[in-house]
Amino acid sequence: MSETNRTASSGQSGPVVAVLGTGTMGEAMARNIAAAGLGLRVWNRNRAVAEPLAGAGATVCGTPAEACRGADVVLTALANEKVVADVMDQARDGLAGRPVWMQTCTVSPDGGRRLAQQADRLGVPYVEAPLLGTKEPAVAGTLTVLAASPQREARELVRPVLEAVGSRTVWLDEVGQPSGLKLAYNAWVLTTVEGIAESLTLAGTLGVDPHMVIDVIDGSGLNSPYVQTKGPRMLDDDLDTPSFPLEAAAKDAGLITDTARAAGLHLGIAEVVSERLHLASDDGLGRADVAATYRMSRHAAV
Repeated sequence: MSETNRTASSGQSGPVVAVLGTGTMGEAMARNIAAAGLGLRVWNRNRAVAEPLAGAGATVCGTPAEACRGADVVLTALANEKVVADVMDQARDGLAGRPVWMQTCTVSPDGGRRLAQQADRLGVPYVEAPLLGTKEPAVAGTLTVLAASPQREARELVRPVLEAVGSRTVWLDEVGQPSGLKLAYNAWVLTTVEGIAESLTLAGTLGVDPHMVIDVIDGSGLNSPYVQTKGPRMLDDDLDTPSFPLEAAAKDAGLITDTARAAGLHLGIAEVVSERLHLASDDGLGRADVAATYRMSRHAAV
């Protein structure tokens, strides 16, 4: 059935969207989708996590297949490639209407291509759409979406969803490229976080007020809102409410280094950052903000 017929029959002014995964990012996107006047169906492995979205007008469903039934767009906001693939297999019986699958999880370029092949097997159009941004821009609807699709018509079908969740969409030529760009972007983000943590630690160890590091960066050519946000949070130890959970950052760091190695690259800084984040996660900081890497000891072993 065409998008026009399906949305008209539902009484909605745009596509009906099924959001599979209502964690931090999925919930925020779902609320913005509902606020944009689009029909919304949601599923989460823990149903209690999805239930609050009923107050925003969502139909809360018990299975992925139920959520996808009658949807025009299926948006996956899940933890990793394996979980995404497993959930979409569970959704198979709800995909008879051939909704566009919009996949937002951070995966490797090969992972993006594998999921596109899965979409072919499921008989649905596929849009690879990893996100740039954390909790705050997700809530504000100002994410940047990196996108590609082997089906040109799918771009128009997901346009209202992209407009609801983000302020910018960057279209690339081929599936795999958005995931590659996302990993390159996250390599910079994670290097910046670790760099801030090390600079603040070094200043304090040398008897300098670490706040002065943030102060002298401010107004310089290397300043950024990210530095001015994460630095003070580190110094205030305001790290237990995550914008970007450290365990997710560690997963992405592993993707970056694994993908680089497979391409014949050795990224020295990324390797160290990945090690630091995995150590912090193993030390119980996985559910804190990525900036909680600052809590890790940097004192040399004697």
